[in-house]
Amino acid sequence: MIDMDPTIKDFESAIAELETIVKTLEEGDLALEKSLALFERGVQLSRFCHSRLEEAERRVDILTERGEVKPAPVALGLDDEGDRTR
Repeated sequence: MIDMDPTIKDFESAIAELETIVKTLEEGDLALEKSLALFERGVQLSRFCHSRLEEAERRVDILTERGEVKPAPVALGLDDEGDRTR
C-alpha cells in the first residue's frame, strides 16, 4: 500500500475534504502558491481514495468468488434489473 499522510483518517472524510478543495479551486480567488498547495493536497486525497477503492474492489472480488457476481436471490425482493419490487 502507498505510504499515506496520517492526517487522512478515512475514505468519507477524504472525499469530503477533496470536494471542498475542488470547490475552493474552482472559485479561483487564491494566490498561486495557495492553489498549488491545495492541488497537492487534493492529489494526496485522490490517491488515498483510489487506493481504498481498489482495496474494496479486491475484497468484493474475493467475496464474490473470483469476481463473478451472482444475482441476488429472488427472496430479497429484487426484479431482474436489481430494483426493489416492493
